[in-house]
Amino acid sequence: MSKVFVTGIGALSAIGNNIQEQLESLRNSKTGIGKSRFFKSRYADIFPFGEIKLSNQDLKQKISTSKDSSFTRTDLVAFVAFSEAIKDAKIEDLVSNKRTALISSSTVGGMCETDQLYNDANMKSKASPFIESYSGGAHVLKLAEKYQIKGFTNTINTACSSSANAIMMGTKMIKAGIIDRAIVGGADTLAKFTVNGFNALQILSEKPCKPFDENRTGLTLGEAGAFLVLEKEADCKDKKKYAEIAGYGNTNDAFHASSLSEDAKGISLSIQNALDTANIKKVDYVNTHGTATGNNDQTELVGLDKFFGEIPPYNSTKSYTGHTLAAAGALEAIFSILAINNSELYQSLNVETPISPFNKMPITSYQKGVEINTVLSNSFGFAGNCTSLILKKCI
Repeated sequence: MSKVFVTGIGALSAIGNNIQEQLESLRNSKTGIGKSRFFKSRYADIFPFGEIKLSNQDLKQKISTSKDSSFTRTDLVAFVAFSEAIKDAKIEDLVSNKRTALISSSTVGGMCETDQLYNDANMKSKASPFIESYSGGAHVLKLAEKYQIKGFTNTINTACSSSANAIMMGTKMIKAGIIDRAIVGGADTLAKFTVNGFNALQILSEKPCKPFDENRTGLTLGEAGAFLVLEKEADCKDKKKYAEIAGYGNTNDAFHASSLSEDAKGISLSIQNALDTANIKKVDYVNTHGTATGNNDQTELVGLDKFFGEIPPYNSTKSYTGHTLAAAGALEAIFSILAINNSELYQSLNVETPISPFNKMPITSYQKGVEINTVLSNSFGFAGNCTSLILKKCI
């Protein structure tokens, strides 16, 4: 069974418009969370957001879609991240190969155009250019058309574990010999649809989120696009290999529509399955799901404490980007890969008081020259869909 390696990465988020910009922000503990410029909502003056620092017009300038009025912000963000990833992996001539898969994810999809969706759905105006762009899979269809993708395509929506599941699915398909390579990831952008929904759950914070702080007050929503190129070992012997996707686990505790089981059964089992797949017993660092909600952070620490005993060094990079929903798993896998390749750990921002009874602070400062061979990256979705990935250093 072939090993699977990451040979290309591409992303944009609130802390940068490409991989290098985001790396610099992580190294300098520079958050991207603040007042939104482009997202218009009655809540824009109440809540901070992790907004990408580019307008839709700016995003269009980065790709050849400036004359296509049907592209939503989610589509544009996906295209920018996808383009960077395939160029980084040098597979532009292989994208349309039948042995190349595209597995992406989104929760809001084209519903980021919430007001226009309302008008179209209620026939309050002539059909808008977005009429076929509202689904979660719209960006995948557009990518497939633009790049003439002839291989397997799929769109996953398991809420906040979506793109982590895309990574897992692509890895499994390569290992099974069904495909040779997969472009995996996801994209989500700010939308009234999601902001209103999370506000109804009363879990949005009026201040930038503070994951794993005893006095955390809720999450911050963000937006991002993130893609990784996965290739089988035989096809990347002479290529740069960022990391191996060594392990994966997915469970569903089915405890509650929007909360995790407090005994962390789903979390513990997803971690166990990931470590078993990777054939390892410990990790050097954990990139947590870490949303800064009361239930999530507490439960994740229960799971880590129960499983490892001594919790490994951990952080939540959502303190930089906000919670990017379907894109989070892929984005945080990329941040984990940056940590591995640069032998460094990034500060978890805004933490003052550790959560009791664990009293285990996350990483509180940027650390350089740290040996990182294995990383656990956690992503947990609504209804208890828990996914854990093990990323391993290429030696």
